[in-house]
Amino acid sequence: MSLRALLLINRFSRHGQRHWQQAVDQLRAAGVMIVMPDPSLSIAEAIDRHAAEVDRVIVGGGDGSLNAAADALIRHQLPLAILPLGTANDLARTLNLPRDLPQAIAVAAGHKLRAIDVGMVNQRAFFNVASIGFSASLAKNLTAASKKRWGVLGYALAAIKIFRQSRPFTLWLEHDGKREKVKTLQLSVGNGRFYGGGMAVAEDAAPDDGRLDVYSLELHHWWEMMALLPALRRGTQGRWRKVRAFPATALTVETRRPHDINADGEIVGTTPAHFSLRRHAVRVFVG
Repeated sequence: MSLRALLLINRFSRHGQRHWQQAVDQLRAAGVMIVMPDPSLSIAEAIDRHAAEVDRVIVGGGDGSLNAAADALIRHQLPLAILPLGTANDLARTLNLPRDLPQAIAVAAGHKLRAIDVGMVNQRAFFNVASIGFSASLAKNLTAASKKRWGVLGYALAAIKIFRQSRPFTLWLEHDGKREKVKTLQLSVGNGRFYGGGMAVAEDAAPDDGRLDVYSLELHHWWEMMALLPALRRGTQGRWRKVRAFPATALTVETRRPHDINADGEIVGTTPAHFSLRRHAVRVFVG
């Protein structure tokens, strides 16, 4: 049976320019008929235009490229294959997909699918984590050039600088029938497990567990963040006294003034924010 795939490679991603021709050649060798869109189209526009011609969408890039495809994938109910060619590749990490390109292409040309949930913030889909506060400032200030040059190290260097300049802000949370006033440096709402180059939103988080994992960093000093880093890597930050953590399926956030919302490393709007969950909204090819 012939496979027809829409191939969307972000040539500006960390490894996209270097590996796109290799990806094309190896996909064709694996028996995949490739549709390559007009490069002037956005990822969503390309999926909308070619949805009727293909049976899967292959996205080569990082989490920002996958985020750009999410709404169109849901709209057309097309399955997603991932070539992890970005900097952090956190959705690929969550799904335990191979980083090696030939192995990733074998998965993309395969037939094993996993249905995963998708988080929604103000009707915009996200796969990994959406956040307000410190990490939104990080996403806004971390340039594509620095990500390409420094990789995950670029996240760490920028994070230390921005965190030392960050100040707590007030927000109001509504969830599970209650309203809370919170002073925080960051509120994160996770759908998947990993974000930010390998940080874990919760130690038992999964992209198909039917819940959002929420945590708020209610810290006062930059050195507290340094002490918290090992827990953030493990997803155990919810055990800390100055971290509020809970599961939810819906959540509303209000702030005194508009704050940027970061979803999968992209700024997608400002507060107020309503978070919700779409169960098994996207099917992904897995190994």
